[in-house]
Amino acid sequence: MYLNTHTYYSLRYGTYAPRELLETLQRVGIKRFALTDINNTSACLEILRIASEFDIEVVLGVDFRNKAHQQFILLAENNEGFELINHHLSQFLSAGIPIPDRATSLLHTFVIYPFQPDPIFPLKENEFIGVKAEDLNKLKFSPWKKQLHKLVALHTLSFQHKKGYNTHRLLRAIDNNTLLSKLPETEQGSLKDVLCTPEELQMAFLEFPELIENAKRLLDRCRVQFDFSKEVPNNQRSYTNSEDLDYKLLRKLAFDGLEYRYGKTPSPPVLSRMEKELDIIKLKGFVSYFLINWKIVKYASNKGYFYVGRGSGANSIIAYLLRITDVDPIELDLYFERFINLYRKNPPDFDIDFSWTDRDDVTEFIFKRFKHTALITVYNTFKHRAAVRELGKVFGLPKTEIDLLSKGDFQYTKLDKLSQLVIRYSRLIQGFPNYLGIHASGIIISERPVHYYTATFLPPKGFPTTQFDMVVAEDIGLYKFDILSQRGLGKIKDAVNIIQQNHPEDEPFDIHDLKRFKQDERIQSLLKNAKAIGCFYVESPAMRMLLRKLQVDNYLGLVAASSVIRPGVSQSGMMREYILRYRFPERRKEAHPIMMDIMPETFGVMVYQEDVIKVAHYFGGLTLGEADMLRRGMSGKFRSREEFAKVKAQFFENCEKAGKSKTLVEEVWRQTESFAGYAFAKGHSASYAVESYQSLFLKAYYPLEYMVATLNNGGGFYRPELYLHEARMHQGNILPPCVNTSVSETQIFERDIYLGFGFLYALEANVIKRLLKERKVHGPYQSLDDFIERVPISIEQLSILIKINSFRFTERNKRELLWEAHMKIQKSVLEEPHPMLFKTDRVNYQTPNLSHTLLEDAFDEMELLGYPLCHPFQLLQKQEPQELRAKDLSQWVHQTVKIKGYLVTVKHTATSKGEGMFFGTFLDEEGNFIDTVHFPPAAKKYRFRGKGIYEITGKVMEEFDCITIEVSKMELLPIVEDPRYAEGAVQTRIHGKRYKNVV
Repeated sequence: MYLNTHTYYSLRYGTYAPRELLETLQRVGIKRFALTDINNTSACLEILRIASEFDIEVVLGVDFRNKAHQQFILLAENNEGFELINHHLSQFLSAGIPIPDRATSLLHTFVIYPFQPDPIFPLKENEFIGVKAEDLNKLKFSPWKKQLHKLVALHTLSFQHKKGYNTHRLLRAIDNNTLLSKLPETEQGSLKDVLCTPEELQMAFLEFPELIENAKRLLDRCRVQFDFSKEVPNNQRSYTNSEDLDYKLLRKLAFDGLEYRYGKTPSPPVLSRMEKELDIIKLKGFVSYFLINWKIVKYASNKGYFYVGRGSGANSIIAYLLRITDVDPIELDLYFERFINLYRKNPPDFDIDFSWTDRDDVTEFIFKRFKHTALITVYNTFKHRAAVRELGKVFGLPKTEIDLLSKGDFQYTKLDKLSQLVIRYSRLIQGFPNYLGIHASGIIISERPVHYYTATFLPPKGFPTTQFDMVVAEDIGLYKFDILSQRGLGKIKDAVNIIQQNHPEDEPFDIHDLKRFKQDERIQSLLKNAKAIGCFYVESPAMRMLLRKLQVDNYLGLVAASSVIRPGVSQSGMMREYILRYRFPERRKEAHPIMMDIMPETFGVMVYQEDVIKVAHYFGGLTLGEADMLRRGMSGKFRSREEFAKVKAQFFENCEKAGKSKTLVEEVWRQTESFAGYAFAKGHSASYAVESYQSLFLKAYYPLEYMVATLNNGGGFYRPELYLHEARMHQGNILPPCVNTSVSETQIFERDIYLGFGFLYALEANVIKRLLKERKVHGPYQSLDDFIERVPISIEQLSILIKINSFRFTERNKRELLWEAHMKIQKSVLEEPHPMLFKTDRVNYQTPNLSHTLLEDAFDEMELLGYPLCHPFQLLQKQEPQELRAKDLSQWVHQTVKIKGYLVTVKHTATSKGEGMFFGTFLDEEGNFIDTVHFPPAAKKYRFRGKGIYEITGKVMEEFDCITIEVSKMELLPIVEDPRYAEGAVQTRIHGKRYKNVV
């Protein structure tokens, strides 16, 4: 009967959430049904896993459709049939071809075609015709009446009720990108596709009860089963095709790595830890998991790719010996049980970061090397603002109205009927899956074919991608390999190459020599004074202030700071407590003795993720298995809230039996719960600190080269302009692009930094490519005429190059060059130049006597780059002397001051009452940072109005040697008028000189 049931994973069609569907079916007494989402298997394993809670059996299948038109339904007789259906669907999804009218013959499957009065083709043994209640009158006069054994009762269930149907129509309009009023009937389901009770269906098919029985028999013939116990991982079980050989290889690799990591005579603790880990890795069946990670990083290493191994796996000495990570668990006393323990069912978590330029190649290697591989999907759901925008378009609202609704800038009762419908239905579809995306890093490598579990689709990256997410993958025992990309590694790699080019005479250095870096005084000074702009993970305003407060000048301090900065630690109030105990040893006496005993290194304060396990185990008396369950539950990765609740209750019960005070236990629980989902594992923090130290070394000794590498890798926390400012602070000479010197990326020659053509917003990539190719083949350009003859270019594109002063080698006024360019070139792009036997002279036009100023250059740069290359303070309309500087603020604590600052970045946050407030970062005229706090009253009254120089009024505050200004007033200061469009004479002072522009 229930052979065609949809969830909201029938994307932009169905309206049932999986659990809601099961609850509904249970309520009306349905014991067995077929889940057949449209061209999708996302919900299959999730519903199969939880169906037993509702005493319901689920048959798995797929509703194959072209858009909303049903072609046929495939049901899986068993697991083999499910695999074949997944493979079949994947072929259509990957190729993007229409689904045919006739299903391909697949073993262990059943096919149901929609009813048509006249047979089109003879049915095979496993093929049936699905008859809906509304088809019964036609059936009475159809040849199918004589073949009732091939007919089954078919009721489609897609929506809950009339409101669910209305939601469905809106989703269909979104999918078709059309107004609701213009949605074709062929692109929507039927209002009858709502829930019918078994009794109602029996009544509907009263004249043809055989069809009901046929449907039941068909359902009874289908049974797909999966093991959700997670007792045995379903990842690729063997690396060498022999589990015994796998273990021998792992032991050999571990012993081979001892000398590199610990010298020729490793200490007993090292050998003991190694043997302990090897035993448990073998016992838990994680040997191939380690070997596959080793193979991935070995490939990367052979290719010269930089990488960082992190995650809980960084707590492992085996990972350290195999060079998966660069973190020594013995030196850092990393907690073994966070990495792995006998109670843990899932393997340790390895996050391997590669440069953004190398990650795709590594991914391609994984797909070629390992047979059953796929990326993991993410469900991109409707968020409130996106839902409002989509529904606003569907209802035909004007853009201005949609903007107001999406911002929440309205009173519901004062809205018109259509706008109220938009808001009402946007709340209904909020959280619905909208489309399938790609997980940022997750890859599964399975023992069985991936289609045994799910269908796959082919996103633009070109790698097969599952239709279920990482949580469902873990439910079925498939644990992902995290292959991430980050720009920090690209910066380090490029900086090393740039240094070799710009300083060929310098002695080579080993960027992986962490022992040297830990003892380097320059690096210690950068850390302690928070001079780490551009450096990985330590450059943000929040981290800069934390480093100052902690006065960190060593590796272990940075490891702790990397986790302390995470939201959970600060939100639990533990960040402040940690700073107090770090700076004032007498404060450490306030720590509870048990907590101090558990976490002496962090003075009894929970800082790392494993601290949750320690506190739960030693303070709360939980087993290690229960403690890890608690950690996973708090991080949102745990699915059974009932089981989590039992562990929580056990924690409180154990504490009560141990005689701990209720107040203390509740406070410990509050701290644990508030921070566990955000904190880093200590090994993870240590991995981050390694990369931070590498970037700090480059910043300490080669700041200009490192800033150039930072710019070429997309910057970091800040906009490119700040990294140019940082280079200028280190005596770098910042120059605009030059057609004879520059390339796409920024380059450095000694101290001269030439911006790359790629930094010009409107300059087309093909123009850059032609310019560079021609220069490489035929040498530098001699003049503007020579450039025009050799490079096919439009006047618009040429104007960009002239305005940014890239023809300054001609020593001609750029206004004259612009005039000449307009006379000599047409608006359309020229054809490719052909070699000529004789070179003819171009006609030269007499141009007026024109002049330009450096002020004009600044405005051209703002237009083309987004920022001026001169000092922004030189563009202020009023050039008033500013006596107060950022370095003087410490002398004005608790006093109200007025200071000018150039806006760098703003962070928006909210108070505990939900009121908006801001943290601002500015630069003063000398280039030093000003940090501001904008509490709600000031934030409402004095808003940020974009980039520029602000006059800031407020009280100077100091906390742990960190200076901030609590803003009471703020005003964006006007800059000079753009001389390119101004009337009359404009004068300004740039680089200490006066220039006059007469228009």
